[in-house]
Amino acid sequence: MRVVGMLSGTSVDGLDVAVADLTIGTDDVATLRPVHAETVALPRDVRRAALAVLPPATTTAGELCRLDTEFGRFCGTVAAAAVREHGGELVASLGQTVFHWIEDGAARGTMQVGQPAWIAEATGLPVVSDLRARDVAAGGHGAPLASTLDALWLHGPERRAALNLGGIANLTVVGGDGAAVLAYDTGPANCLLDVVADRAAIREGFDVDGRLAAAGRVDEDLLDRLLAEPYFAQDPPKSTGRELFTADWLDRAIDGREIDQHDLAATLVELTARTVAAACRAHDVTAVVGSGGGMRNPVLTRRLGALLAPAPLRSTDELGLPADAKEAYLVALLGWLTWHGVPGVVPGGTGSRTPRVLGRITPGDRPLRLPEPLARVTGLVMAR
Repeated sequence: MRVVGMLSGTSVDGLDVAVADLTIGTDDVATLRPVHAETVALPRDVRRAALAVLPPATTTAGELCRLDTEFGRFCGTVAAAAVREHGGELVASLGQTVFHWIEDGAARGTMQVGQPAWIAEATGLPVVSDLRARDVAAGGHGAPLASTLDALWLHGPERRAALNLGGIANLTVVGGDGAAVLAYDTGPANCLLDVVADRAAIREGFDVDGRLAAAGRVDEDLLDRLLAEPYFAQDPPKSTGRELFTADWLDRAIDGREIDQHDLAATLVELTARTVAAACRAHDVTAVVGSGGGMRNPVLTRRLGALLAPAPLRSTDELGLPADAKEAYLVALLGWLTWHGVPGVVPGGTGSRTPRVLGRITPGDRPLRLPEPLARVTGLVMAR
């Protein structure tokens, strides 16, 4: 089955789109063949509207309605183009998270925009969306959903970690003597660095090739202030996002002191490297497989590699899954699992009591006919 997966991450810098062929073998192992992946820049007005509603900002029901509509229309346009060029039978959309409600260490609710009706109207295909809410209702955090792909793909005798360095860094620990899967958000990856890049008026909106950080030095006093954030000491399962790690959060830690933008970027890279490495060491992992935009920051990957040693840091590219598009392929996988009646989270993946089939399905132009549910999916392989 050919599935189009799409999402916009916490950096709100573009819509990641991936087209995948997904099949199931007689051994209950699924095969994912990457067909196409790209990132399409968000229209300036849509990106501005999305950033305007993110915490700590306040908004109105009317503004949310307009954003949900315009983001959905944009997703529909992009999905239709992908289907015309590469084909497709199903679209899965995670949309754009605008609020993830965490209270007393538990997820209470989550909201994504990108109305799926516009995607169905533009493509004529059924759309799987709203992929986090059912897991939250079942007691999970609704994140990191990457744990599903990671657990199916990387299970084995070794204790390995899958790391995604998006706006937020998330970690999935799998394998090793039948140990349970463990997945959670470790803290910020690119979201605060993007704040620095924006204030430095970098046209791309992010620290290209880590140039800002490479020219700076770590401010140890500021780093200690940042590391004092209670979230880092919380036990998993846990999840976080821009609701906590905001520009205001960073400014409170800086506390009015003068700090060079290069030193600030270097300090934030060190914050990510230390918090990720500490999490990996806590679970005795023997290897780390990385993905996401942060893997393009050589300052971050070098520092991570040093702190993780002797466990090697490898890219998912080496294992057949494009690092920049991993989460879009994840969304395609989640949509395919939902279509076939298979739970979209694995035990331990998000902290949910009981894994559930995720999302809701918006019919396309034809009558909705779901296939016979699969009994189970026990693994995932990448076809080159």
